[in-house]
Amino acid sequence: MDPNRFYYVIASAGRSASGSEPVIPLPYPGEGGPVYPGNDPAGEPVIPLPYPGEGGPVYPGNDPAGEPVIPLPYPGEGGPVYPGNDPAGEPVIPLPYPGEGGPVYPGGGTVIQPVPPSTARVRFLNAAYNYPALRILVDGSRFAARMRYASVTGCGLVHSGHRTITVTNSNGRVYLRKTIPFQANSDSTVAVINTASGLDLLQIADRCCPPSNGWSSFRVVNLAYNSGPLDVIMSDGRVVYSDLRFKEAAAFKRIVPGTYQFFYADTNLAPMSPTLAIERLDPAWLGVYPPQETFGSLLLNINQGEIYTVCLLQNGSGRNNIQNLILVDQ
Repeated sequence: MDPNRFYYVIASAGRSASGSEPVIPLPYPGEGGPVYPGNDPAGEPVIPLPYPGEGGPVYPGNDPAGEPVIPLPYPGEGGPVYPGNDPAGEPVIPLPYPGEGGPVYPGGGTVIQPVPPSTARVRFLNAAYNYPALRILVDGSRFAARMRYASVTGCGLVHSGHRTITVTNSNGRVYLRKTIPFQANSDSTVAVINTASGLDLLQIADRCCPPSNGWSSFRVVNLAYNSGPLDVIMSDGRVVYSDLRFKEAAAFKRIVPGTYQFFYADTNLAPMSPTLAIERLDPAWLGVYPPQETFGSLLLNINQGEIYTVCLLQNGSGRNNIQNLILVDQ
């Protein structure tokens, strides 16, 4: 399915070309139901719409000239319905994307022009500790077939608006079904996370000003259900982030390219100013542990012009057993 194919339709009053018969909207996929004009002149019921993707004819089955009716295309592919063009020579309104409803021939509408749909870019991250590989569906369409723990999908496009996300195992057992909003032209990561009652979804905004002038960008996101509030510190005493709690995404900071060593600890140290960039770490500090008790670390080489998101994930059943998952964007 081409996600960029979409048609903007203005429906006048939902009536037929004659102005007398109401146009029956397309039902949601899989529900079947009649199409225009409801019943044919002979009083025979109209052939219902088949399940999505199965094709099949629409009213009246075959036209008077004996030509086969154009079958319904696969969901989302659009295309005309019977009879292709109405008697007045007006183009038929293409089928909308599945589930969006809308009028069919002639529908009283006018096709303005093809326009790209309003979409959002999204990727999914599996932070669900102690669960099997997950399957992700968006509005019933598969987005990821088998996501193992501590893995992330590539980015894909979804229609903006409220979308229903379903999380199952490979056998189809549903762990979670939740509707979340996607803003047009947005970038986000949706993490599947642990909670006291099962699984949940956490949407994390990924929009970041592109690094310039030789800088890069850096942040930490705490997705470890078993962690307490933690500090992200360096061995030279700088506290990059303070009291980063579960489900919290720190703000992006500018960072000078180079090699860094970060530690995770629970301290009472004051954090550096949110507006300050992370300057280069003196190589003499590499391998030197801070005096505070730490429960994890990260040695990271920062390249120029890249955007780094360090996701903290659970790595055992004990308190503050965590691991790193590093996402790099450009």
